[in-house]
Amino acid sequence: MGKRSYPPLTPAEVVAILEALKFTFKRQVGSHAHYERQPDEGNNQRRIVTVDMAERDFGERLIKSMIRQSGFDREQFYGATKKAAKKAK
Repeated sequence: MGKRSYPPLTPAEVVAILEALKFTFKRQVGSHAHYERQPDEGNNQRRIVTVDMAERDFGERLIKSMIRQSGFDREQFYGATKKAAKKAK
C-alpha cells in the first residue's frame, strides 16, 4: 500500500504546527480552539484555524480544511515541525 498524502495528525501536533507558523491561541468555544495569525510582510490576510481538541486523530478531510484555513500549502504545513515532516515523508 502507498503512503497517504495527508498522514493523520493529533490535535497536539496541529497546535505545534500552528505555533511554529506564528499562529497564537485566540479563544476556545467548547472543544473547538481558534488559532489566529495576524497579517505581516508577504501575508496580507488575517487567518483563523479551528482545531477540534476532542478529536483523537484528524483524518485527511479535516487536515485539508485546516491547511486551507491556514493559508499555507501542504509542504509548508507539514514541514513546520520535525515530527510532522517525518510523518509526511
